[in-house]
Amino acid sequence: MAKTAFITGLTGQDGAYLAQLLLEKGYRVTGLVRRSSTSEINNLRLKWLGIENQVEFIDGDLTDVSGLVRTLQEVKPDEIYNLGAQSFVKSSWQQPLLTGGVTALGVTNLLEAMRIVVPDARFYQASSSEMYGKIQEDMQDEDTPFYPRSPYAVAKLYGHWITVNYRESFGMHASSGILFNHESPLRGIEFVTRKVTDGVARIKMGLADELRLGNIDAKRDWGHSRDYVKAMWMMLQQDIADDFVIATGVTTTVRDMCKIAFNHADLAMEDHLVIDPALFRPAEVDILLGNPAKAKSKLGWEPQITLEEMIIEMVDADLKRLG
Repeated sequence: MAKTAFITGLTGQDGAYLAQLLLEKGYRVTGLVRRSSTSEINNLRLKWLGIENQVEFIDGDLTDVSGLVRTLQEVKPDEIYNLGAQSFVKSSWQQPLLTGGVTALGVTNLLEAMRIVVPDARFYQASSSEMYGKIQEDMQDEDTPFYPRSPYAVAKLYGHWITVNYRESFGMHASSGILFNHESPLRGIEFVTRKVTDGVARIKMGLADELRLGNIDAKRDWGHSRDYVKAMWMMLQQDIADDFVIATGVTTTVRDMCKIAFNHADLAMEDHLVIDPALFRPAEVDILLGNPAKAKSKLGWEPQITLEEMIIEMVDADLKRLG
């Protein structure tokens, strides 16, 4: 019989690509979505991939434990992927309590519902490289100490450790993927890579004259969401649950990422890029660089899509959208 997957954050970037991957593998795919008058807009990523009518939507919220219990009783999933969160770092300073309630306690709510209803299911928690924050080692792996630098990162750290705790306390198959930055044409416009590719596309088409950014000397380890959701699935196929860093092992400045986008559009970056001090974070994370050696050796996972290929794909997609 086909496996059933339950995805929170189904309509987000990773949720959409993961749903596509699982459908290709023959899964029944269900997902939690918040009831909203903008649901048609929220489903645009699934439409972009052509899978909107192949997944089952279930109204719900990570803050509602009773609703999660009823949902899992109805769905009876074999695999649960918790990708739902308030995931924009900048907003977490403006909405720290909301971020904590959803991104941190929401993990406990889902794990508790799972423990009650489907304790033998397998659970994936989307942890984040932002948990490393003020880095304690030049290259971060599963044993690197955490030092979160935003309410979002603090909330993600809680979600990470409560997943470990449920695994060790109740013997649940619960794994966390410590994912470094991963992007795609489905990335939200508020994230820096998509802000850059959309901005470059607008300048190319004469719809804008400038692109305003904050700290362009920050360094990130960027991969493609399509590669990273494969790692999520691979973790839940292991006999023993564990935590894995998912990264490329290469770090690039925001400045150099911008150059790729401007060069692809045949534009001179210095003519259009404006540094805006108002866009700097209250507490900056200057560099993130992941070590994916464990994922490579135990999962057999390696990234396939380069940063340059990804940025070019994103610029072309934004040109297509605007055109």
